[in-house]
Amino acid sequence: MGSDVLIFLVLYYVVVVGIGFWAVRKGGANNLEGYLLGGRQVGPLVTAMTLQATSMSGYMFLGGGSAGFTTGYWSIFYASGDIGGGVVNLSIIGRRMRKLSKILGSLTSIEYLEHRYPHPATRLIAGSLSVFFLFFYILAQFIAGGKGMALVTGLPYWAALAFAVGIIMIYTFLGGYFAVAYTDFFQSIVMLIGMVWISIVTLNAVGGFTAANNAIAQIDPTYLSIWGKDLAHKGAWPDILGAVLIFSVGYMGWPHVVTRHMAMKSPRTARMAGVYSTIWNIFFVTAPYMLGIFAIILLPNLADPEIAIFTLAGELLPGAVTGIVMAAIMAAIMSTADSILLQVGTIASRDIYQRFIHPKADDKAMVLVSRILILVIGIIGFIIAVVKPPGVFSIVIFTTSVLGSAFLPAYVCAVWWKKANTPGAISSMVGGALSAYLAEITSFVLPPMVAGVLISFILMIVVSLATQKSHPVPAYILKAMDLTAEVGPIPKGILTSAEFDLSPEAMAVRRKLDKDK
Repeated sequence: MGSDVLIFLVLYYVVVVGIGFWAVRKGGANNLEGYLLGGRQVGPLVTAMTLQATSMSGYMFLGGGSAGFTTGYWSIFYASGDIGGGVVNLSIIGRRMRKLSKILGSLTSIEYLEHRYPHPATRLIAGSLSVFFLFFYILAQFIAGGKGMALVTGLPYWAALAFAVGIIMIYTFLGGYFAVAYTDFFQSIVMLIGMVWISIVTLNAVGGFTAANNAIAQIDPTYLSIWGKDLAHKGAWPDILGAVLIFSVGYMGWPHVVTRHMAMKSPRTARMAGVYSTIWNIFFVTAPYMLGIFAIILLPNLADPEIAIFTLAGELLPGAVTGIVMAAIMAAIMSTADSILLQVGTIASRDIYQRFIHPKADDKAMVLVSRILILVIGIIGFIIAVVKPPGVFSIVIFTTSVLGSAFLPAYVCAVWWKKANTPGAISSMVGGALSAYLAEITSFVLPPMVAGVLISFILMIVVSLATQKSHPVPAYILKAMDLTAEVGPIPKGILTSAEFDLSPEAMAVRRKLDKDK
């Protein structure tokens, strides 16, 4: 690797870490609300960019390229759902979740679920599922970062992995959500520039779309089919549905993504954030899969499909430009890893440790505990990634399917369906996660995402309706949902009553709403 590439990468990392230090002061990282949600002061552009940067992850540069290289045009089904994923997420639950979480005094996405479905079991189950599966998502980002750094620096995999993980840990550890949001904003711009640049150069190298398709047809015409290489998915419409759904509606079930709604400056932020996210997606989302498809022509002897885009950048671009693309790839990896690290640390500390082990821990203690847990999780993830690294594509598809199946109905029904109650939510989370997992390991007729979400919604509806008399939705939650549905600011009387303690629901809010009933 040329020295100019190394210089560019070093400058990029300096900027990222610098944002982390800046966020310590700007975001009030020593205050729990400031550390976890950036003080709920994040505007529409940064909200959109952190939402998309977090959603895309290293999967796009490794998994997306790999999918295109191994399956051909069938992989575009993933992109077709992904383009609208941001606006769907923000439109369906963004504004309402921002208002309801503020009214109920929720600081984490898991605490929010317990406040909406009030029972300790809600938080225990949701928190445990999130920590377990998000850990594997972090592992995927670590592996992607290690592979990328090793390829472009020539370092041994373990050393490259240590370097990539270390940078991520520094700014996440320091600045909390505010650091994550603003580094994501910067990294989303780098990601877009890098992706567009390598796409233009690669398209020129293959002679345009027509020439590329003709060349692929000579290699194996089934790459051009919507059914995938060797027509592996011929007639398998459930597979196509699963590919579209996982990145379109699946976002609404990812705790590390929906947290972005809670941190918005106001509920109105969701509207413009949806516009920005869609514009960004149009230019970014399809490109990794197309690059993987073009690599079939340009890199016919590629041994590891997951490094297709890395290899294209190294062979087709001059040193300085390669630095930009490599920074973009690392940005995709880091922007997701930091968000999930913060989320896992938050859930493990506030939603499990503070909620069930040490209820009297104050804000400073919780920030410290969260940081310690982030460090521990990072070390464990590093060790596993070094000893036995699995494939990035398989990890991401599996974990996102299970998380989406477990939480999508719970988050959607929390703001849209007044009859959604605690038994319904708990059965939905457990049944959805279990269904997606079993569908994955048994090669069920339906893809894991489709089977899991279907079962999860059925359980939410059936169990909620069957238990309305024994477990009615509390009146204060119904009143809060009415306020959430209204357009306009949250009444000041409600805001001043919101408390950020560890009670299963904000008791002051409950008294206020019951009084106004």
